[in-house]
Amino acid sequence: MRRREFITLLGGAGLPFIHVMLGNVGGARSDGAVDRLSLPDSIEFNGESYRLSWSSHPTPYYYKQEYLPPGQTSERFQRMVLVEATVRGIDVNGAVAAQVSMLNTRKSTDPTVNFAAFKNPNGEIILDFVLSAQDPKGEDVVEWNAYRYAAFRGKGGESGVLLFGISRRAYGDDTTNFLRRLKSARPAEINALATHPLPVIRPMG
Repeated sequence: MRRREFITLLGGAGLPFIHVMLGNVGGARSDGAVDRLSLPDSIEFNGESYRLSWSSHPTPYYYKQEYLPPGQTSERFQRMVLVEATVRGIDVNGAVAAQVSMLNTRKSTDPTVNFAAFKNPNGEIILDFVLSAQDPKGEDVVEWNAYRYAAFRGKGGESGVLLFGISRRAYGDDTTNFLRRLKSARPAEINALATHPLPVIRPMG
């Protein structure tokens, strides 16, 4: 079972970067950690090192890689960096619009859902959002994500949409404090994401 049982891909090759909250946030993973974007095994973000923990290439034109700090696992992490890329079928505005549509749909069953989008003059968009669910044991899980969407041209001349994102989670009794801390931590996290050099990728088959 993939790490993104909590927020997982929908829509196939035509609509990458569309995610929806699901209830079963736990479970083992059978997918591997194979770099398909010509990136290093580890990524430095905001003073912390994140190592490639999982990757997927579910369609010929869509790539997804996730990075975790040492000591954290895909099944129960607190911080994550993710890199996704599509080389066909959607632009930055379309990717963000599809994500927002899914979040609006989710609001009817998840009262925690909240989101905001920021557009930069260079055409990049940052979307940040909060979601919640329960794991199979009934423990509350809250997740905050900030996704930076940008048009890219890869090392090999490919072009498409790049998603560079961060994810933060809390569990059980810590979820209330997590949301309280997020109010003050969010601006700095978003600024770090917005100013971080984007990964230079080269999608591989």
